[in-house]
Amino acid sequence: MRWQFSLARQFLVLQLGIVLLVVGAVAAVSVAEADAAFRREQGAKLRSTAENLAATDIIRAGLRTTIWHESLAAGAETARSVSGVSFVELTDAHGVLLTGPRRGQPAGLGAGGGADGRAWVGVVEHDGRALVALAPVLDPADGKVLGVVVVGKTYPSWPALLATATPDLLTYLLLGSVLGIAGSMLLSRRIKRQTLGLEPVEIAGLVEHREAMLHGIKEGLIGLDSAGRVTLANDEALRLLGLSGEVTGRPLRTLSVAEDVVALLTAGSDEPDHVVVHDARVLVFNRMPVLVRGHAAGSVTTLRDRTELTSLERELDLSRRATDTLRAQAHEFTNRLHTISGLVQLGQYDEAVTFILQAGQTQEALTHEVQSRIADPALAALLIAKASVASEQHVDLRISADTAMPRPAADRLAADLVTVTGNLVDNAVDAVQAGGWVSVSVRDLGAEIAVTVADSGAGVASEHAEEVFGRGFTTKSGDGHRGLGLALISRVCAARGGTITVEGSTFTARLPVDGHREVG
Repeated sequence: MRWQFSLARQFLVLQLGIVLLVVGAVAAVSVAEADAAFRREQGAKLRSTAENLAATDIIRAGLRTTIWHESLAAGAETARSVSGVSFVELTDAHGVLLTGPRRGQPAGLGAGGGADGRAWVGVVEHDGRALVALAPVLDPADGKVLGVVVVGKTYPSWPALLATATPDLLTYLLLGSVLGIAGSMLLSRRIKRQTLGLEPVEIAGLVEHREAMLHGIKEGLIGLDSAGRVTLANDEALRLLGLSGEVTGRPLRTLSVAEDVVALLTAGSDEPDHVVVHDARVLVFNRMPVLVRGHAAGSVTTLRDRTELTSLERELDLSRRATDTLRAQAHEFTNRLHTISGLVQLGQYDEAVTFILQAGQTQEALTHEVQSRIADPALAALLIAKASVASEQHVDLRISADTAMPRPAADRLAADLVTVTGNLVDNAVDAVQAGGWVSVSVRDLGAEIAVTVADSGAGVASEHAEEVFGRGFTTKSGDGHRGLGLALISRVCAARGGTITVEGSTFTARLPVDGHREVG
């Protein structure tokens, strides 16, 4: 198992590293300043000592003759002890030492060496690094260089320079370490309170698991903050809303999302399962506000795609309605048979024959009227069957005089026409009371088929004209309806590039003949 530093230890190491870095920088600067100060102060002192010694008569006299070299050594030692320098040496005009333990050897003072008649201060090697000052000894008579006075002071070591520059460096280091440890502990405690006591590696693990779960679930999930910006959105939510790219941190209103969906995601709805038709999809929204310490921090909304389920419900509903149609027709035929049987039993043979002829003529007239106006067999059969269902509920189903569809529809268009017309007729029959009427008009306009269904009911209020298709609107209660009929019609029309509108109790659907179908 790999060793993991806690948050407090990480801060401590960081603080100590910063302290050591700062102390090291201060020490380097201090040593540089101490070195410069040593050269400046000691150099001036050494030069003054060398020049004073070079100007004394005894040194000049000693350099003119070789018999006074002992007096030169005594004078050099006296000058060294008085001035406090490390060493004082004298050379002749050729740079050969006349005093000191290396007497008779070259002084090794580099180019010039004071023999050019000019004083010089610099660093040389003299049993180690040393700062030296050279002063030429000049003959007062002709200005000739008689020799050179060398005054030097041994260079202090780096620790000595550091101790001189920053005598309290150790104290600063100790104080900085204590402050760093205390600051690290306090900062660590504060951050741990804000992160609920979790270490960084644990937070990273939680984030990784959260991302894996968000993108692994089948339902769409989108989160917003209190300002309406997207805080999280998994892949399924992006797919259902038709979004792409990075959306986190962007305001929802700046994305290509319909206004009604934006309002639902930001303001919510009173319904627990809110049905929305979005981009030819039937979606179910569930929005929950997020509260942090009692304050609203945003919301989280789940999105479920009910398109496939709605399609299955449509097929089941069509099967149920076909069964109801057959049952209505069977019930109608049974009533007629009972009537005929009663007339025969009563011996009313002429009346029985008349009743049979009238019933056949009525059915034949309806069939002939529908088939003469509508050439598509599936749609014609649907309207004939719906007429029987409406008759059973004492509703008069009428074929409008402007109905005209002289050509059969293609397979997909025929299926869409059956779906749209059947749902509109069913809604109209359910909306009117016994004794009411429903009018159906189907018109082939060349580029599109217009289906208009009107009834004698109260109709849809104008304020619900837009809402009725987008929200799965329903006025039924207690019968298990979810109000998906009109949403389904809207989806079918949108998939073909058509439209569906309502004005009062009149619904008009327009389906392009060459429209495309989006498989959802």
